[in-house]
Amino acid sequence: MTFEEFSQLVRARRTQLVMDQERGVDISLINQLCTEASYAPNHQQTWPWLFGVFTGEARHGLGNVTADAMQRNGDTEMKVTKTRTKYMRSPVLLVVGTAPGETELQQEENRDAVAAGVQTLLLGATAMGLGSFWSSCPKGANDDVAKHCGWPQGTHITAMVYLGWPTRTLPDRERPAPAITYFS
Repeated sequence: MTFEEFSQLVRARRTQLVMDQERGVDISLINQLCTEASYAPNHQQTWPWLFGVFTGEARHGLGNVTADAMQRNGDTEMKVTKTRTKYMRSPVLLVVGTAPGETELQQEENRDAVAAGVQTLLLGATAMGLGSFWSSCPKGANDDVAKHCGWPQGTHITAMVYLGWPTRTLPDRERPAPAITYFS
């Protein structure tokens, strides 16, 4: 791959939530994406990636667990109601967790590694022709979602990624120039 091809891939990645609800995503593609994500840099080689793949009715269960936590935390009824069905917007909802670290520094480095892995996963999804949308775990629902996934206490939900086949092409989006400071 040339740098130009890499640049095209990076620039082609779009946040895409308009997906074909009838067309599933083959589990082998999900497995490939998770495998590639695990090649992201990981300073202390703790391999902190945790993946939960939700399809079919399991997405409703995840929505209910999340909405119940939000309700306990005082979110508005409108937000709670929306959350109960929002994970049905794509054929796959991939929950990405960061395994707990042994120290605060290791926890931070693990989370950075998992975030880098999520970016790799998003680029891979784009290369496969999939649409993707990186969402955060709703405030106050982290522990409930981690428990629902069967993960250890202290797991951080780093991403909730919607995956599916896009039904439209999004226009290019201009970005501001990066803030670069040079030192010599």
